[in-house]
Amino acid sequence: MAIRLTLIADYACHTGEGPLWHPDEQALYWVDIPRGRLFRYHPGSGRHEPVLEVREAIGGFTIQANGDLLLFMAQGRIALWREGRSLQTVIDQIPEEVEGRFNDVIADPEGRVFCGTMPIRDRPGKLYRLDPDGSLHTVLEDAGLSNGMGFTADLGTFYHSDSWRRTIRAFDYDRATGTLSNPRLLVAETDPARGIPDGMAVDAGNCLWSARWDGHCLVHHMPDGRELQRIPFPVPKVSSITFGGPDYTEMYVTTAGGHHKEQEGPLAGGLFRLNLGIQGKPPFRSRIQA
Repeated sequence: MAIRLTLIADYACHTGEGPLWHPDEQALYWVDIPRGRLFRYHPGSGRHEPVLEVREAIGGFTIQANGDLLLFMAQGRIALWREGRSLQTVIDQIPEEVEGRFNDVIADPEGRVFCGTMPIRDRPGKLYRLDPDGSLHTVLEDAGLSNGMGFTADLGTFYHSDSWRRTIRAFDYDRATGTLSNPRLLVAETDPARGIPDGMAVDAGNCLWSARWDGHCLVHHMPDGRELQRIPFPVPKVSSITFGGPDYTEMYVTTAGGHHKEQEGPLAGGLFRLNLGIQGKPPFRSRIQA
């Protein structure tokens, strides 16, 4: 398989994360989590720029049905953003998360959002589900450190990466209710040199593409977790991946460590594009009422 890896933008991100393709704009958005910065890239023109900077972390975001972005932030705050407008708060904070922040998030086919939080001291992070009516439900009391999440094409299985335990698990997913059940282990990285499972995308064939923090690579897994290949990267902290482009055959990969390029490498914190001819899927859109 021919590998073409291109550096698209380098904003020296501390923790570049959460890349997501916006089909309405034919553009890619991504964040630098702790610096609260949101970026956008237009492949058609090659232009990229920061579009938002706030004074708190942005752990992840989804695209709303109307094209707005729904931002998941520090202290459990959730807010809507559209260019040219002020942030519109949906949830001000979550009492259990006032010392922490959201990390990775994903919308489901019904417009709900599965949203994970960071561990706080020795307390593991939680996985919540935000429903369209704005109600919040705890799905996993002990989610470790939620990172990459995704769905199979038949919408029967939900994947969840736990970076705290270095695992990827599969759950039965009930589309009607948004419940998860029957967890089973697919991947467990016991060797620190092989990296920590971080952000993830699921392609049209149900294979998993898992970024490896401190692993210098992107890992291609079969739906049952078997490893097919490792794609090397010129930086250690490969943080997340998404599919984009008009036909969803472009992979966009974020990296971290741009605040310590002398240790992490000159390209750390950059956004990369990878073309392997693999078909991805459009992201589901959230439908959360403000």
